[in-house]
Amino acid sequence: MCGITGLFRAGGADESLLAGCADRMTQALAHRGPDASGLWTHAEAGIAFGHRRLSILDLSEAGAQPMRSACGRLTVTFNGEIYNHLEIRGELEAAGAGPNWRGHSDTETLLAAVKQWGMAATLQRMIGMFAFGLWDAEVRTLVLARDRFGEKPLYYGWSGADLVFGSELKALAAHPDWAPSLDRSALTAFMRYSYVPAPASIWQGIRKLPPASFVTFAADARPGSLPQPQAYWSLRNQVLTAQRRRLINEREAIDELERLLSIAVKRQCLSDVPLGAFLSGGIDSSTIVALMQAQGSQPVRTFSIGFSEGAYNEAEDARKVAAHLGTAHTELYVDAKTAMDVVPSLPQMYDEPFADSSQIPTHLVSQMTRRHVTVALSGDAGDELFGGYNRHVWGGALHAHFGRLPASLRRVAGTLLGAIAPEPADTILRALQPFLPARLHVRHAGDQVGKLARIIGAGSFDEMYRSLCSIDGEPARSVLQGGESASWASEEMQRIDVPLDPLDRMTLADSLSYLSDDVLQKVDRAAMAVALETRVPFLDKDVVEFAARVPPSMKVRGGRGKWLLRQVLYRHVPSELIDRPKTGFSIPLDAWLRGPLKSWAGDLLSPARLQRQGLFEPKRVSRMFGEHLSGRHNHAYWLWNVLMAEAWHDAWVTVR
Repeated sequence: MCGITGLFRAGGADESLLAGCADRMTQALAHRGPDASGLWTHAEAGIAFGHRRLSILDLSEAGAQPMRSACGRLTVTFNGEIYNHLEIRGELEAAGAGPNWRGHSDTETLLAAVKQWGMAATLQRMIGMFAFGLWDAEVRTLVLARDRFGEKPLYYGWSGADLVFGSELKALAAHPDWAPSLDRSALTAFMRYSYVPAPASIWQGIRKLPPASFVTFAADARPGSLPQPQAYWSLRNQVLTAQRRRLINEREAIDELERLLSIAVKRQCLSDVPLGAFLSGGIDSSTIVALMQAQGSQPVRTFSIGFSEGAYNEAEDARKVAAHLGTAHTELYVDAKTAMDVVPSLPQMYDEPFADSSQIPTHLVSQMTRRHVTVALSGDAGDELFGGYNRHVWGGALHAHFGRLPASLRRVAGTLLGAIAPEPADTILRALQPFLPARLHVRHAGDQVGKLARIIGAGSFDEMYRSLCSIDGEPARSVLQGGESASWASEEMQRIDVPLDPLDRMTLADSLSYLSDDVLQKVDRAAMAVALETRVPFLDKDVVEFAARVPPSMKVRGGRGKWLLRQVLYRHVPSELIDRPKTGFSIPLDAWLRGPLKSWAGDLLSPARLQRQGLFEPKRVSRMFGEHLSGRHNHAYWLWNVLMAEAWHDAWVTVR
């Protein structure tokens, strides 16, 4: 995993100018690739590539980038891993198209494949995580491409006369003509979701390349032109096609899931540097670690962090699973101060507003893991593929139940539930837990009551889902001159023209946006800030396409999610070590904002400052902050959105 960047000026440019710009942009990504730095320029074509290398495969100079093909036609700057590149090499050699290989890097395989089959056919063959820019000197085009699920980031747009691209916005910001304007519709969407959904970025005219697509710029591209990306694979189409090919036999489904996940884990354990795994003790990470350990001859290195606050501490659960599996386990307990010390670095780490507060523990566990290994496998995406979130378990059923009630009665019931403060709700439900079955035990129950209120008050299923995913239900009221526009994920969902089971609809929507724009970007920035490569076996193409065929009844059953995945895990870990309420990787943000972070938050949220910044409606912010401090409501996530946007503004926008 690395950092990539580049620029393209139609008509050509001075070589020293190209090299100077590319070097500045490349150095902005030094944290992503501490092992080496490389530049490539072509003055006549007006193109320059930069690369920061984190050496994982082929540590020799044969793996250095930017890399040119053996024939000299193609040049690429590549970030990521192609897990099946040895299989692709075998196919090339069988066709007589294998060059005289200089090394064993997947980047060299990519170049040979594009020469043989072209861009779309090569991308369709690739299983991996990646983003890259490729110059084809024969047809004189620049192609930018991204993996199927958006594991690796890629931003692009125009800065003056130059098309610029990079792994992070900070690379684009290093271009001398960088002067974009804030996109208030993107800021509005951020307030709703805590992230900026693709294809938008926080800057006007700067885009994220959607997952599973590539975009081509011709040699005569005009400044400001942004061609339509071309999809080479579609998760939406996979889900729709799978409706006609549902799995029926449960035993066969369990066997096949274990087989496919085992293959994915084996593929992703390919590395020339030390490798381990994150372990929270939950279903997803425990499954990945169990399959790693089943294939290995040595104990797997596993890592977790813990908090002193019991409701947020998963370290004890992880320790028990690690002991059962026999891993070489490392854990780190962090106090509130250690966690809060990360906060000042967040605007630089996430160089557009990003407010998933689990960014803090994710960075801390990555930091600790990097002291021991260079690559870590994770259990991300298990929830989206197999129905693991609480909303997946009871969202559809509750909507079906309350949907029979008159709309006016639903609205009243939703309003009454929404008025219940989370603290007394937590107290009441904790008192009732001894009398309730384990499957009805819910951590942070007060917040779940708020979600229930949104479901009951929703007028349609899609409205319910949007409400469940919204931190701010009316973001245009929060952002000055705010307004929302369609995202790539919402447009994908609108293209569905056949009925889908509510669970299929929710998990697809989550995979298209929340997974790609929040979870994967959170982990990428948190880990790459310390030069740790993370890999996600659940996002192996074959696993994802299999998951689309799993019927809802094999995902949610008996009031629990991920039924099928649990059956695989039970073959390796006893159920009593696994079956407990879902926690999530979180921090006690609500308490911190009333306590140790109160002064910092108060400074950023002062009415005078908000008025001067001109991003948010000061009266609305003051009301929400006051209600939170009083304990009447828990507005922690909403306030964190505002705080992260304000902190980002301080770091990246010049206040005039």
